[in-house]
Amino acid sequence: MTTIITEKSISRKASIDACLFAIKKAEELEIDINVSVVDNKGLEMAFLRMENSFIISIDIAKDKAYTSASFGFPTDKWTEIFKEMPHLEQGFSNRHRLIPFGGGLPIFDEDGIKVGAIGVSGGTEEEDIICAKHAIKKIGLK
Repeated sequence: MTTIITEKSISRKASIDACLFAIKKAEELEIDINVSVVDNKGLEMAFLRMENSFIISIDIAKDKAYTSASFGFPTDKWTEIFKEMPHLEQGFSNRHRLIPFGGGLPIFDEDGIKVGAIGVSGGTEEEDIICAKHAIKKIGLK
């Protein structure tokens, strides 16, 4: 017998819209960001870079989205995890693409199913989170 698994994932349109909404919030905050939206597997669906954003933040935004999609929780939760289990920091800090600070958030549908993630980089940690949360809310997801 063959088993088929059906998964939900964020759409191309919602991914692009999320990038645009994150940038709109960044403009209000007067910061320049890079923003990446990935699907439920961590594969990039959309990316936008504001003209004056930090070039190094391109990969950081992409890796924040990837990290959040991979684990299904916000990237800033890693700070908490490392405080509770310091031995993990040594091993995980060497992992390619793992970002252990804020700005990456999972995206869930109305049923609580992870459909993707967003990563924002370029502002402070708090500003990145604000932009990411704003984008998720504006596309009607959680």
